[in-house]
Amino acid sequence: MRWSYRIGRIAGIPVQIHVTFLLLVVWIAISRGLLDGRLAAALTAVALLLLIFTCVVLHELGHALAARRFGISTRDITLLPIGGIARLERMPEQPSQEVAVALAGPAVNVVIAAVLWIVSRGLNHPFLDAVTHGNLLESLLAVNVLMILFNMIPAFPMDGGRVLRALIAMRLPYERATRIASGIGQFVALVFGAAGLFNGNMMLVLIALFVFIAAGEERTIVQTRVSIQGLPVRAAMVTEFHQLDVNAPLSLAVEYLMAGSQQDFPVMQDGTPLGVLTRDQLLAAIARHGASVPVSQVVLRPMSPLDPDAPLEAALARMRETGQAAVPVAESGRLVGLLTSDNVGDLLLVRQALRRYMSNAAT
Repeated sequence: MRWSYRIGRIAGIPVQIHVTFLLLVVWIAISRGLLDGRLAAALTAVALLLLIFTCVVLHELGHALAARRFGISTRDITLLPIGGIARLERMPEQPSQEVAVALAGPAVNVVIAAVLWIVSRGLNHPFLDAVTHGNLLESLLAVNVLMILFNMIPAFPMDGGRVLRALIAMRLPYERATRIASGIGQFVALVFGAAGLFNGNMMLVLIALFVFIAAGEERTIVQTRVSIQGLPVRAAMVTEFHQLDVNAPLSLAVEYLMAGSQQDFPVMQDGTPLGVLTRDQLLAAIARHGASVPVSQVVLRPMSPLDPDAPLEAALARMRETGQAAVPVAESGRLVGLLTSDNVGDLLLVRQALRRYMSNAAT
């Protein structure tokens, strides 16, 4: 994930913090009196925040270790201001496995809450007041209980949404189960958003927006995966496109850009693909150096070409992870195509139209 920095490894899994998390720490310190001389209060608030996110890391680690039992590795765990994300290489194939992986995270919070309860010998304050008015252990206990309840809400990307999807998938096709679960998740998000607006709670509104978008993205990802399952990269790659020699002037890329719809150009050196020149890189380079300089003046991101017979699903996952809109496709070292997100979108539209035709013809 961009703007994330590794801080260590746990059980062989890289742990990262997003730069916005550091901003959250600063904001908490300032809002709790750092600039007003209330150093002890500010340090206590930051300590509580760090302890909470330690619990978040352990929660995500629970998901990761459960997934590892089913042969699924985890790329990394990233801390964000809204929580943590364990990026699994793939989702479990069986619904029962997805239930196990989804419940492993909240189970960790149950263990943490039980230990804190024993150590603190019960709350000395009403439960909800303990979040802000209790001592450090009481507040951490209350937050872990709230994390359990919040994560079990049946809405993506919370664990409850994944459990719901898995339970439905035990009786219905996975794609349909995802549509139903994501629809429920978006309904829950709308309820959260309305409650937040009614009570003036903008944090709840932001959470609702995040849940609504995440539920829609989950539905899109699953629909895409089902549509392209079993297809190779060559089924979606562009075979008619312009390419640039590394010594060609940027003005040639401008000509290609203005003459058609292509916006990303493979850059070659002695017949070997070096990377892709994107439209944004082209415009930035022209603004800095002018259009007469060679393509070699542009710093290209190193990009390994795809094999045309590689699974299209894996190629798309790589493009999403790296933020690449286009990747060269090479066979035996020779450039044979260009895989672009736009062309994959066109392929999906065509396949959806064919499915509708077959469905109409069957009736």
